[in-house]
Amino acid sequence: MHLKDYEFWFVVDSQSLYGPEVLKTVAARAAEMAEKLNASGNLPCRLVYKVTAKSNEEITAVVKEANYDDRCAGIVTWCHTFSPSKMWINGLAGLQKPYCHFATQYNREIPNEEIDMDFMNLNQAAHGDREHGFIAARLRMPRKVIAGYWQDEEVQKRIGSWMRAAVGAAFSRGLKVMRFGDNMRQVAVTEGDKVEAQMKLGWQVNTWPVGELVEQMEAVTKEEIDALMETYRASYDFATDDLDTVRYQAREEIAMKRMMDAEGCRAFSNTFQDLYGMRQLPGLASQHLMAQGYGYGGEGDWKVAAMTAILKAMSEGQTGGTAFMEDYTYHLEKGREYSLGAHMLEVCPSVAAERPRIEVHPLGIGDREAPARLVFEGHEGDAIVVSLIDMGGRLRLICQDIHCVKPILPMPNLPVARVMWQAEPNLTTGVECWITAGGAHHTVLSYDVTAEQMQDWADMMDIEFVHISRDTTPEKLRQQLLVNDLVWKLK
Repeated sequence: MHLKDYEFWFVVDSQSLYGPEVLKTVAARAAEMAEKLNASGNLPCRLVYKVTAKSNEEITAVVKEANYDDRCAGIVTWCHTFSPSKMWINGLAGLQKPYCHFATQYNREIPNEEIDMDFMNLNQAAHGDREHGFIAARLRMPRKVIAGYWQDEEVQKRIGSWMRAAVGAAFSRGLKVMRFGDNMRQVAVTEGDKVEAQMKLGWQVNTWPVGELVEQMEAVTKEEIDALMETYRASYDFATDDLDTVRYQAREEIAMKRMMDAEGCRAFSNTFQDLYGMRQLPGLASQHLMAQGYGYGGEGDWKVAAMTAILKAMSEGQTGGTAFMEDYTYHLEKGREYSLGAHMLEVCPSVAAERPRIEVHPLGIGDREAPARLVFEGHEGDAIVVSLIDMGGRLRLICQDIHCVKPILPMPNLPVARVMWQAEPNLTTGVECWITAGGAHHTVLSYDVTAEQMQDWADMMDIEFVHISRDTTPEKLRQQLLVNDLVWKLK
């Protein structure tokens, strides 16, 4: 499913105490609000008014329906007036979808001449929100609380942002990852508990032999390669005359895509240590697959492959770009400290500042032919880098704020895609905090997804979240990690 295929259900709290006329008004206003929110252009998915709930039975029924409807990515509740929230206990206890409590009211201002007891009975959002908020807190359930006037653009965009995180949760729970071979030997951070990942995140992570990929490559036709070469020409500049090498990458891409699509996989990993029967490590092939929305992880890193796919799903329709990334080296000139992110071959062209070039260069690792790859610089802008690590017994999601810049050096002999950035709160403190938290060398870099969305996603998946921002210090972080250790041991 694409982003636009998901919907969110608008469930309004009320009760029968105020009579049928009040309930009729509440329902009409709820439908109007959903219609206008959809028309605002600030929601990436459709908000569907479902019911004005007045009883335990109505609430439980709509929650059950939501749980089993694949199109429903979450529930948004609103208290037009006072609604006793013991009615919500059974429903919320059984809710399996993300949940947003929208604390708003129909009218922006208190009407001086109109306000009387009838008005008060109808417009008790402030009263109802506190009752509804208590029961969710009492149940200790994860939820997003968004407060503000429903016609304000900023408020609408916050709902839209939360919707993207919820779509990421829905996408995650159905995600399949195809591993071509195992991970790189002796590397710790690319290991992990695949059973725990499926239990917590929904991922199905399995291995296919490289020999099966080679068989699929041999079955690719000349006509299929010719067609993909035309797609390459439409998207990229050819800076090489070695078309046979580019065609080999096209053969790899077609075979990998065919295998993933046949199995319903949206992410994949491979490693240069397991290329038996292949002439080249996939470079251009992996990059162009990522440009189509597939997630990728190098050296067999299935966790970052899955996270790349999830962030791409969350940011669908946005144009900043999301890419598999790796911290490669630092520029430590005093006052001009930068990280240089790159990889051997596989950085997604969605983050390119200009039209990427197809080049062929020796790899210097893997003992195979020089592969074709896309070479480009990343564009400027605020972004995040994200790392999911297995702490043994729990998963930790680490997110750092960064600001990407035009690379300060041309680096004419570096034949790979690269992005340069300033890390928050600064390079050295950021590095200390990243290492202290256990962040991996592989990350997902996104100009579109925000730290708040990643925290929302982590809450929905019930995993630990660590945010390194401009306000982070090593001392604060160590204290947070200590508290987190204690909290998660109790869970």
